[in-house]
Amino acid sequence: MKILITGATGLIGRALIAGWQGQHQLFVLSRSSAKARETLGVEADYQQSLDDFDFNQIDAVINLAGEPIADKRWSESQKQKICQSRWQLTEALAEKIQHCATPPKVLINGSAIGFYGRQGSEIVTEEHSSFYPEFSHDICARWENLAQRSASPQTRVCLLRTGIVMSSQGGALAKMLPLFKLGLGGPIGDGKQFMSWIHLEDMVRLIDFLLQRDDLSGPFNATAPRPVSNKQFSQLLAERFGKKAPFTVPAFVLRLVFGEMADLLLFGQNVQPKRLLDHGFQFNHSHLKDALNALQF
Repeated sequence: MKILITGATGLIGRALIAGWQGQHQLFVLSRSSAKARETLGVEADYQQSLDDFDFNQIDAVINLAGEPIADKRWSESQKQKICQSRWQLTEALAEKIQHCATPPKVLINGSAIGFYGRQGSEIVTEEHSSFYPEFSHDICARWENLAQRSASPQTRVCLLRTGIVMSSQGGALAKMLPLFKLGLGGPIGDGKQFMSWIHLEDMVRLIDFLLQRDDLSGPFNATAPRPVSNKQFSQLLAERFGKKAPFTVPAFVLRLVFGEMADLLLFGQNVQPKRLLDHGFQFNHSHLKDALNALQF
């Protein structure tokens, strides 16, 4: 299969590339094709512009590109960077696909469980229709709407509402590790907020699952079926290193340091991957303790 991947040097993109090399003909869009080639170290067609690809010859598009949402404090300029890095490319991809004589058969597009906004302890599935109006929802809602413009009888669109990706190679977990390894980690705020997570291996597997299933489209919660509270998450992560999680980070401290971005840490969603499970996808890592033990630190 001929697959175009954006965001290929990110955490999920790197894992996809590693798993697909030799199986598919890969095309990589990157702001620096030379740097992407060096980072990924696999044979692929590396380009810096969508105009350099013939979309009539592409079978599938995996769109994962976007400025990391939690790397910097949310100034107005950073918010714009986060949004436009997702929206502009997705809109351009949709336009390319729309104007094809023989368009790609599938667009698998990034999104996040932030689409739902804060939801407390209520179980959230893809059928959920009540959304808390905040920045994370606004980003994802427009991102998904732009991706859906690609949808046609020739091109199905799958939307990945992704949770916290468990990997020792990057992402949110890698930022937590130093404190927890030292026994200095602990719950955030009251620790009751839900954390919906997924092991990187299962993330790659479900993308491949959606790639192969011609009958599937629409939103999919890319999260393991057993979310945990932040307190439980902290305890299990500390136990992974033979430590305790004695310290609590007060909400006001997070707000002083991170401003509005603190809401990502203080509020959560109890997300269930209902559609994946209904269609027969089986998770290799359903329990957080098992997922953490499977990681190499």
